[in-house]
Amino acid sequence: MCWGLMKWAVMGVVGLALVGGLVLGTDVGSYVTSSAKSVRTAVKGAVPVEFELQRARDLLDNIIPEMHANVRLIAQEEVQIANLRAEIEQGQRALTDETTRVAKLRDTLTAQKVSYTLGGMSYSHQQVKEELARSFDRLKEAQVHLTSKERLLDTREKALQAAMAMLDRTRGQKVRLEDQIQALESQYRLVQAASVGSGVHIDNSKLAQTENLIRQIKQRLDVAERVLAHETRFVQPIAVDVINEQDLLAQVDDFLSPGQKQPSQTVAMKPEFNDVVEQGD
Repeated sequence: MCWGLMKWAVMGVVGLALVGGLVLGTDVGSYVTSSAKSVRTAVKGAVPVEFELQRARDLLDNIIPEMHANVRLIAQEEVQIANLRAEIEQGQRALTDETTRVAKLRDTLTAQKVSYTLGGMSYSHQQVKEELARSFDRLKEAQVHLTSKERLLDTREKALQAAMAMLDRTRGQKVRLEDQIQALESQYRLVQAASVGSGVHIDNSKLAQTENLIRQIKQRLDVAERVLAHETRFVQPIAVDVINEQDLLAQVDDFLSPGQKQPSQTVAMKPEFNDVVEQGD
């Protein structure tokens, strides 16, 4: 029996389609599309303004916390990136100084002697060679560690860029929502004005509820704008373009100690062998 009903239903649909094609010709598709749009418009028009405003407020409740979370995430990433850059800059200086020490220790061993006098003390060829080996191992380890930090910096900068893009998208959603709320408020004002003197009865409690809803939404928008403006004062976009390393170090030095030159941080292993650097000058 069910199969029979389905069969008659299918035949009915096919029959209507054939009749529509004969009567309307090739325009039958546009008639169907227009009818569907009319139904959607009628359904949306039947939705009360206060319901649309309530929906807008709910959307606002979701967007604003997301914006604040993105701002905080950006601020955290900027702080971590700044600290990481300072560590890298310090590591680069230390690596340069240690490279100089290793090179001068190597120059000292160029002269084949049984012993070397460094800082008023005598060291054998074997002692100087062992110190060079230890310093060279530390130099290679420092290079690997510095490279790892540079990769981490690149990852964090990409994460910061993604967070800023997300914040921009959320701000765009907020602007569109504000436009929607403004349009709904205008629609409500028109309905309110049209009801005056027309004899149409409008529930005063509904009017008061809608007025209150509009005030709440406006207040939330104002508060969100102020909070967001306050938070974004501390958020400065970080350039992710490729920067010359020398220029970057100079800029960081100027920022950390304006007008002062950053002191070199030499890695001291043994005070006696530090004198080797002086001897090589």
